[in-house]
Amino acid sequence: MKTFNNLYSKIYDFQNLYLAYLKARRGKRYTTDALDYRTCLETNLITLQNELIWKAYKTGSYRTFYVYEPKLRMVAALPFKDRVLQHALCNVIEPIYEARFIADSYACRPGKGIHAGADRAQFFMRAVKREGPLFCLKGDIAQYFPSVDHDVLKNLLRKHIACSDTLQLCDEIIDSAASLSGCAKGMPIGNLTSQLFANIYMHELDIFVKQVLKERFYVRYMDDFVIFANSKAHLHDKRNQIANFLDEKLKLKMNGKTQVFPVKNRSVDFLGYKIWPTHRLLRKTSVVKMKRKLKNSTNKNQINQSVQSWLGHAKHANSFNLINRLFNNTTGAGDGRLQKGN
Repeated sequence: MKTFNNLYSKIYDFQNLYLAYLKARRGKRYTTDALDYRTCLETNLITLQNELIWKAYKTGSYRTFYVYEPKLRMVAALPFKDRVLQHALCNVIEPIYEARFIADSYACRPGKGIHAGADRAQFFMRAVKREGPLFCLKGDIAQYFPSVDHDVLKNLLRKHIACSDTLQLCDEIIDSAASLSGCAKGMPIGNLTSQLFANIYMHELDIFVKQVLKERFYVRYMDDFVIFANSKAHLHDKRNQIANFLDEKLKLKMNGKTQVFPVKNRSVDFLGYKIWPTHRLLRKTSVVKMKRKLKNSTNKNQINQSVQSWLGHAKHANSFNLINRLFNNTTGAGDGRLQKGN
């Protein structure tokens, strides 16, 4: 198994820190934190560089708040300086793992995402249906981010990284989450590193499913995954084997939503869509939320951003008639009937 050393100097290289700053400010350019950091940019980057060189860096204090998308979650945000640091770290170590991830892992990766994942799931559904009846194992991890075991994660990082200083920096970020959870478990939703670490953690499941269970029709997006097959009994057997693997190797549990079912009259609810082999529709909750926003919002700029984002998602489903009905029946929303192809 190949390991990588001499990574730490690449992390604190000034050009890498500057690139990390540019990435950290995307979408946040005019926030108070980003503007304050930019005021003395060179000094701030040199200070961060010196903290790394002298092993004096400590993760800042988390600011927590709650969001409800699609369920209630606590988000923990770090100061801007720490976001720069995490981008600098990921710039160096992410390519190591990206080269090893399977093709059908779609979360937080270049060229992937929910639309590509939904396309792949539907492609697999059609392929399986051509061979016989179509069944789906729809899996979900119970409380994934709060359940990630720190010791397991640290050991997984050491499978490919041999640079002790880089590992010490990773450990510092991982251990900082204890201030939120009170124990050696969990990763903060909101940390850039949490996205990468989450994929590294679940990559072990990917390898188990693909190489040990030999499942061809498998798609994962973070802690949600689907497997398609022609046999219900086959998928129940795989479900039990996956549950045992998660428990023994990763200290995770599948939640009660995990189930095996025939895909016929029922769709596969995955990545924001209700998917059949022949077509896909939006979730009803997505439509209801957009109707509520169109009805209640008075901020034109805000509603325009929401509409454009929602349309980008909706147009990957069979939604032309829905979009027309929604925007023509909502007072003040849009100017005239949407044209096909828009």
